[in-house]
Amino acid sequence: MFKTLSIKSLYVLALAEGEGVGTAYEYFAKRLLLRRWLAGKKQPSSILIAGLPEKYGSSLDILQLAQELGAGVTVVDERPAALDKWQRSWAAARKAGRLKAVQAQAITVKTMASLTVAGAPFDLILSSEVLQRLNPDEQVAYGQQVGEMAAGPRVHKDGERAGTSIALFTPNGDNPAHTAISGLAGLRLDELRALSSHILSHAAPPLHGYIDVPPFPPGITRSDVQREQATSGKLEAIAMWGLGYYAYAERFLPQSIRRNQSHIVYALLSSAQP
Repeated sequence: MFKTLSIKSLYVLALAEGEGVGTAYEYFAKRLLLRRWLAGKKQPSSILIAGLPEKYGSSLDILQLAQELGAGVTVVDERPAALDKWQRSWAAARKAGRLKAVQAQAITVKTMASLTVAGAPFDLILSSEVLQRLNPDEQVAYGQQVGEMAAGPRVHKDGERAGTSIALFTPNGDNPAHTAISGLAGLRLDELRALSSHILSHAAPPLHGYIDVPPFPPGITRSDVQREQATSGKLEAIAMWGLGYYAYAERFLPQSIRRNQSHIVYALLSSAQP
C-alpha cells in the first residue's frame, strides 16, 4: 500500500509548498502512523481532504498517499486563497517530477462547519491543521459533518463491504513553545479525544496520541537557496537519513516528552466493520 519514502524524498513536496525540513519531517511522521493504522484495512478508492492547513503546507503528502493507493482525491476549503496555493503547490510538485498520476479536484465550501460535498461517503477522510482555527461550536459541527460524510459500513465499488477511516491532526495545545512560534492555536489531547468521541456513532475503538517530535527547536528558518541546496547536498542527505531513523523511534519516547514537545495530536477513527 505504501511506498518506502525518505524524509529527503518528502522534502521535494515540502519545497513545492514553500516549506522546509520541518514539514518534510511532519509528513514522514504522519506516514509512519497512517501506515501502521491502515494496514489490513480495505484499500481506499476515494479520499477527502477536509480542509487545508491554516498556515503551513498544502497537504501534498496526502496527494502522494492517494497516488500510491490509486485513489481519487477531493479537496475542500472555504478559503479561495488556500485552494489557489494548493493548486500552485501541486503544479510545482509536478514540475519537479512528482504527483503526476494522482487525480484530484478542489471544491470551495461556504464554511467548514457546514460541509456538504458531492461524492460522499468517502473511504478515507483526513484533516490536518484545521480544527484549531474553528471555534468550539464550529469544531463540533465540523466533526458531525465529517462523520456524516464517513457514514458506513457500506458497499465498496468492488462489491465488498467497507468502512470509513478518519484521521484528524491538529497542533498540540500542550506544547506552548510550538504554538507560540508557529502562530497557531492548538488542542490538548483530552480536548481532541472529547471532540472525536461524537464523530462516528458506530465506530471501532479510536486511537489518540502525539506525533511529530523533531529533534530540533521550532522556529528555524532557512533561505530559499539553503532549502534548494538541501535536496542535493551529501551532508543534508545524511542528516535527513538520521532524522528518518529518529522518526521511527519517537513513539517510544516517554509520554511526558511527547505531550510537552510533540507538534501534533491526532485522533484515528474507523467505522465498525459488519
